[in-house]
Amino acid sequence: MPVDWLDLTGRVAIVTAGSAHGGIGHATAIELAKAGADLFVCDIDSVGVQQTAREVETLGRRCTAVTCDMGHADAIIAMFDDFDRAYDRVDILINNCGLGTRYRPEELPLEEWRKIVRINLEGTWVCTQQVGRRMIAAGRGGAIVSISSIAGSSALGRGNFVYSVTKAGIIQFTRELAVEWAPYGIRVNAIQPAQTMTQAMTNMLNDPQLDPKTLTARFLRGIPLDRIGEPEDIARAALFLASDGASFITGHTLPVDGGNLALNAGGSKLWPMEDAR
Repeated sequence: MPVDWLDLTGRVAIVTAGSAHGGIGHATAIELAKAGADLFVCDIDSVGVQQTAREVETLGRRCTAVTCDMGHADAIIAMFDDFDRAYDRVDILINNCGLGTRYRPEELPLEEWRKIVRINLEGTWVCTQQVGRRMIAAGRGGAIVSISSIAGSSALGRGNFVYSVTKAGIIQFTRELAVEWAPYGIRVNAIQPAQTMTQAMTNMLNDPQLDPKTLTARFLRGIPLDRIGEPEDIARAALFLASDGASFITGHTLPVDGGNLALNAGGSKLWPMEDAR
């Protein structure tokens, strides 16, 4: 049994980008289900999202899985017709959908900029607005948790320009909505993961053009806890922020990053004599 303030029995949660072939969204759907929530999960990957639904149902919870491209506002709005047919309430939204691309800023095509902004910012907003309207009308409050990134607070470089800009936008989006919707009892928070072992990370480490040992060592130089994050690390933070245990927390951005944002760019956990070895 979950701790009382983590108990989500009777609540309904929406998780975007929840395919079993992803990482954070899938892990979060499972954690919410373990805590007692029923789920509505969407993803562009129809096979993966159906797999997530089956796993949720084996935990004894309801789960509706739908295919949706978060880059198209009309598709998101239409998705909520499916949601309304499945459930008569929404208590939790996990905004997990996000996409990156790599270009030097001076070479970034305008259409590529628009695509990432459309998915990461506009798609997140459209989904949140739909949920917010339902929460306000119901008068029960609710919790919204968006997945940002350490890239929203510090520059990653390496061609991550538009990704980082949108993740910074998620942070300010969180603050503004936390203030705007506080009178309705709707809490709005965000999480900033560092490098996490999602499918995208696995693909990068398996890229024959890259050396996985060198790449991992580069990442770990910025993570004092000396490991890459796991999807469950982010999922458990999302569960907490969605739960009554966080009932006095809103407008907050929680780094789940192994200490990345605490580490100065020129800093190290090693003393000078150890660095020199």
